[in-house]
Amino acid sequence: MADKRDYYEVLGVDKNADEATLKKAYRTLAKQCHPDTHPGDADAEAKFKELSEAYAVLSDPEKRRQYDQFGHAAFDGSAGGAGFDFNGMDFTDIFSDIFGDFFGGGRRSSARGNAPMKGANIRTSVRITFEEAVFGCEKELDLTLKDSCPTCHGTGAKPGTNPETCTKCGGKGQVVFTSQSFFGTVRNVQSCPDCGGTGKVIKEKCPDCRGTGYISSRKKIQVSIPAGIDDGQCVRIREKGEPGVNGGPRGDLLVEVVVSRHAFLQRQDTNLFSTVPISYAIAALGGEVIIDTVDGRVAYDVKPGTQTDTRVRLKGKGVPSLRNKDVRGDHYVTLVVQTPEKLSREAKDLLKKFDELTGDSLGAAARATGDGGDPRKKRSRK
Repeated sequence: MADKRDYYEVLGVDKNADEATLKKAYRTLAKQCHPDTHPGDADAEAKFKELSEAYAVLSDPEKRRQYDQFGHAAFDGSAGGAGFDFNGMDFTDIFSDIFGDFFGGGRRSSARGNAPMKGANIRTSVRITFEEAVFGCEKELDLTLKDSCPTCHGTGAKPGTNPETCTKCGGKGQVVFTSQSFFGTVRNVQSCPDCGGTGKVIKEKCPDCRGTGYISSRKKIQVSIPAGIDDGQCVRIREKGEPGVNGGPRGDLLVEVVVSRHAFLQRQDTNLFSTVPISYAIAALGGEVIIDTVDGRVAYDVKPGTQTDTRVRLKGKGVPSLRNKDVRGDHYVTLVVQTPEKLSREAKDLLKKFDELTGDSLGAAARATGDGGDPRKKRSRK
């Protein structure tokens, strides 16, 4: 037994760990290495068996006491023990939690039996414009939805007949069976395969719904898109999803909003961003420019001496908050000075004159090289 790892180390818990801590540790680790999620992986199977053995011992007060006193020798007969045996260990509760995730069954889900359950949610999507996302809008969806069959009133049985109690599960909606595995006998509880967990079997099906109890039809659903919604967010419409089971309420309709891109506006949370070109004259002398916003065009006074990439803020011209449409973000505008590509001779002469009066930047390179002329001549002699 010397080659075996310490059980507390296997589960990754302290020696003073309580029952809840042991169970949580085992559940987490067992899910990671369960053989059904790693088919054909001998290492995963060995690790799972090691985990199960450690938990079987430490979760039993008497076996844990023996292990704490004698270690692994308590179960190989050298310390007077009878050896370790998985049989008789009750794993039903924890296996229903763990294996239910793998197989979609387990005690917790099937224990509902034929109790009323809410119907499944339905997901769909709707495309809206950038402006519709900012200010909100109304959209109409054309969907196929299920309703209770008017012929059988949702029972699924032919008129004049009734669903019968399932003989396999006795109307409980679940069956219990045992199976053998490498760690012993396991008790399983699952939905009845004959009645699907409803506890009822339909012998003569309704000719209109074919035993389903539901009729599908096209319907138009109005959806209100709130102001400030962003791309990928959902609008929930209560009880417009799948019908409930055994008298349960309908599920919900989840409408994912897909927002089209804007030509020049970008959004970040409730703020908007854009770029506006300004002329060199306005940048130098100041002046008024027109800025396009989601509220329309606004005039903005540019300060004299504005540099390119200057960012200005239009307060309250952004996107409304989803929680309060009266609270809006801001619109940030980056001003970019535009350099003219074509100038008339007169404009060039005036620009040269302007340059001479403001520092003669056109001759700065020549003065820096000491050439007094075209600085390219000095570079060509190198």
